[in-house]
Amino acid sequence: MKKYFAISILLLFFGYNALAQGRGVKIGYIDMEYILQNVPDYTEAKNQLEQKAEKWKQDIEAKKVEIAKLKDALKTERALLTKELIEEREEEIKFQENELIEFQQKKFGPNGDLITQKAVLVKPIQDQVFTAVQDIAELKKYDFIFDKSSDLTMLFSAKRHDISDQVIRAITRAERREQLSKKELKEQEKKEYQEDVEDENPALAARKKALEEKKAARDKMMEDRKLAAEAKKKEADDKRKAAAEAREAKKNGTVPASDKSTDKPAGETAKTVSDSTATANPNSKEAKAAARAKLIEDRKKALEDKKKKILEDREAAKKAKEDKKTETKTE
Repeated sequence: MKKYFAISILLLFFGYNALAQGRGVKIGYIDMEYILQNVPDYTEAKNQLEQKAEKWKQDIEAKKVEIAKLKDALKTERALLTKELIEEREEEIKFQENELIEFQQKKFGPNGDLITQKAVLVKPIQDQVFTAVQDIAELKKYDFIFDKSSDLTMLFSAKRHDISDQVIRAITRAERREQLSKKELKEQEKKEYQEDVEDENPALAARKKALEEKKAARDKMMEDRKLAAEAKKKEADDKRKAAAEAREAKKNGTVPASDKSTDKPAGETAKTVSDSTATANPNSKEAKAAARAKLIEDRKKALEDKKKKILEDREAAKKAKEDKKTETKTE
């Protein structure tokens, strides 16, 4: 309670000073647990530590099974053993149990390897976080930055005051810069500047996000339309292909493959019909060719007759015109 009272007094004091200087108190907070979960180095090291802890647990379970076997053996053979042997085995079991307890305390106790190695693991990341927090506070004029995951109870914290993502970016930026060339470094600095601008102006970030979502929705709609058009085109092509096959089959007097039945009698019947059609097909083609030739000959003759008639009419008209001229001269 005293701690909360002291913090309240401190906030009031700095708030008064800030108001005296003509500006409000600028407060931010971080979530250390969230930051640790999103720092790649910590995540990788944590996974390795968890694998070690799992191995320790397996060793403990194996030790428990071994002790249980010793107890079962003693229980089974107790009637056959002397008092000295029984005491010796009980002493061995007790020793194994004490050894197991010591191993558990060494690995998972309050000061065990798991807690110690976790602290060692977190320390470098915490140092990076503290450095990043100080840089952000100085650059953006924060008066207070709290840790949400600490002992300090925060009954309410608005998301707009959370700078955890900024801290993560500051840590990862430093790691990336070591691996970039000069050209890539310049591009990275431009990207970082844009991110900082968005942090300072949440409305701009919201607009950018809305535009990106709108663009993604539009791209998806265009892709859906394209797929629908392709499906429609394929369906039309399939229909045209089927119609062409049907016409070809009708022209040749054959049955389309889609109309053939899978059962044997129907297959034999279709084969017989196809064979008979194939036998009659040459005569049919010759008859069609003869009819076509006769039709062409008739058309040719009609055209010649028409041409001849036109020439005769022209000649008659010409002759009549000349006769008329002769009569006019005679008069």
